[in-house]
Amino acid sequence: MRCVFINIRCKPGHSYRVAEAIALREIHSELYSTSGPFDLLMKLYIPESDDIGKYINDHLLDIDGIERTETTLTFKAF
Repeated sequence: MRCVFINIRCKPGHSYRVAEAIALREIHSELYSTSGPFDLLMKLYIPESDDIGKYINDHLLDIDGIERTETTLTFKAF
């Protein structure tokens, strides 16, 4: 499994709805509300055999209220 972090910017007033939709899909390991340019920070694990971009498109980006995302890939844990 590959660990990936995704910053999510929501349309104004949609943060709680987006967070609830993510929680209902049960795709995340951890989900936090954040301050700054993004509203949510999600940690998830993607199977090695899956394409990261396709996985995110298929499981996350169709949620209404998401305005923008930024994905950070991880390589090795110490």
